Amino acid sequence: MTTALRSSTPGVYYQAVDAGGPAVTPLRTDITGFAGLAERGPIDLPVPITSWRQFVSWFGDVIPAGFLAYAVRGFFDNGGVRAWVVRVASQDPVAGAASATADFGNGTTPVWRVAASTPGAWGNRLTLNLREINRIQLTTTGTDPQGRWSRVPGVSGLAVHDEVRLTQPGTPPVWRVVAAVDPVNSQVWWVPPDGPRRGYDLPISGLDRTAPMVLESIEYRAVVSESGRPVGLYDRLSLVPENTGYGPLVLGAVRPPVDPVTRSAAWQPPAPIMIEELRTDVTDLRGLDLDPTAEIPLTAGRSGLSTLSVDDFVGQPVAPDDGPVAVALKRRGLRALEDVAEVALVAAPDALVRPEPPRPAPPPPCVPDPCLDRADLLTTYPAPDVDAPPLFTDEQVYAVQAATVEQCERLRYRFALLDPPYPAATDRADGLRGVLDWRARFDTGFAALAHPWLSVLDPLDPTGATTRLIPPSGHLAGVYAAGDLETGVHRAPANRLLQWALSASLEIDDTRHGVLNDAGVDVIRTVPGRGLRAMGARTVSSDPDWQYVNVRRMMSMVEKALDIALQWVVFEPNDVLTRARVTLSVTNFLLSLHERGMFAGSTPDESFYVSCDDTNNPARERDLGHLLVEIGIAPAVPFEFVVVRVGRVQDSLRVKEGAAP
Repeated sequence: MTTALRSSTPGVYYQAVDAGGPAVTPLRTDITGFAGLAERGPIDLPVPITSWRQFVSWFGDVIPAGFLAYAVRGFFDNGGVRAWVVRVASQDPVAGAASATADFGNGTTPVWRVAASTPGAWGNRLTLNLREINRIQLTTTGTDPQGRWSRVPGVSGLAVHDEVRLTQPGTPPVWRVVAAVDPVNSQVWWVPPDGPRRGYDLPISGLDRTAPMVLESIEYRAVVSESGRPVGLYDRLSLVPENTGYGPLVLGAVRPPVDPVTRSAAWQPPAPIMIEELRTDVTDLRGLDLDPTAEIPLTAGRSGLSTLSVDDFVGQPVAPDDGPVAVALKRRGLRALEDVAEVALVAAPDALVRPEPPRPAPPPPCVPDPCLDRADLLTTYPAPDVDAPPLFTDEQVYAVQAATVEQCERLRYRFALLDPPYPAATDRADGLRGVLDWRARFDTGFAALAHPWLSVLDPLDPTGATTRLIPPSGHLAGVYAAGDLETGVHRAPANRLLQWALSASLEIDDTRHGVLNDAGVDVIRTVPGRGLRAMGARTVSSDPDWQYVNVRRMMSMVEKALDIALQWVVFEPNDVLTRARVTLSVTNFLLSLHERGMFAGSTPDESFYVSCDDTNNPARERDLGHLLVEIGIAPAVPFEFVVVRVGRVQDSLRVKEGAAP
């Protein structure tokens, strides 16, 4: 809209005004939400992830006890660019997740508790070297008779809230906090000139005020190592709460942002450790008792997997009158993803987790001593103890997947990626019975079931010689995302080469493929000469109108875009002008989608229609405050069957392609 310039000359002036409402724009449909088991990271908190490397910095690498990391890597390797990840763990008060910790004090008083930043047994690999650093060392040249200030040769480097130690030969040291600095008179005040403000604004006592004192600044440096490898250095930490280097402030607990969508750019992976204040009396300023050469191990970390339950994955509905504690207990796993409005695909591969025993690290090479008996050279390297999750029954797996589908149906703008159970994806003797029985449990247009599982090179094996079977939902989420970004949500998410996958867990021939395709199971198979591909794009719906994945997802995108863009209509006058503006906005939006090839018709009239007039908004509806916009769309369905006709014409051979009837 443009505005005419004001003028004092009488006359007619023109002002161009946009008669339509705010433009409707397509929304992203490639963003995927994952819920599963991870080595580290915050629990039940959605975290935005834009690369595999960022996932590792937040949640760690692949683990034997979960599929989440494999799924996320498959997502990014196959074209995904943005995901939200929720780590799942048990909330059992005894066997649940816990952070590894170590306490530090001064004498018998505990002062700081240093813990791994997030729960998990991974924290038991951390060691901490905490040492005192003295950047400034001065000798006082005089002290106030009342002990309120001391004079020093120079105050450069000293600042308010710095902690210092004052010593004299043969006398116990005294700790004080700088209350004020007077650079003109080179004075350091221990009590503010206008009187004490804090409990530790105290005059010098216990030392000879008439004699020189040695003044040393007190700060702390923390060096964190994981399995002997340095992973963090934090300098100039302070015991004083008002100091900008206050340990619990610099290395505090991981806190979620107020809005996980609008503030996602501010998310940074947590430091490996966090510091908690244990003192009840902050006026005790004695320094920490430290061995500067000691590597203190953090202990007692637990991953909280042995008591894992379905509730840990799905959470519970949040009531309007629930308080913060109740909301935190209920908004868990998949339920935590509900608040992230931009999520369009959802997967929970760890509902089918089959924990594998961790592979021990290969022993160091040794040179046999020819004088020793060979039996003495045999050594057993036991696998480390791991808090393994339980193996869910089929009913428990179904409960998790049913909750995923229910969320997508209720929110309407999401699509669930389902995985078949392990036996159905690996049992050759059972044939198709297992996966068909699993498919029969669902009837919805908001989900797709892919079969079978995928075999990938396992990063847990340093030799690169071991493979692991994983559910395919993560890889397919990447395929969906890549198609959405390259072409659009109207393209069927199939017939793309799968990256970071060696083979399928079962070889499926044409006959079995046909049976599964008719049943609404999307088959993953090796196509001769073209590699491993997803060769299906059907939902698990029995309704023919919603049997194609791209049709359901495109309609969800259109509905959500209109839902967001037409909010301006609320409380507008229900008159002809408002209805015309709505019609214009919706029509322009659908025209843009038609131009991108999302609809079946060759012309706009064949592709869609928009009705918002007196015919579907009679007076009785308008009197109730209702406005009805009726939209009809002819979605483009994928070609599943292409017929190549080969025939002889006189002395030549003609090849012609055509769609199967």
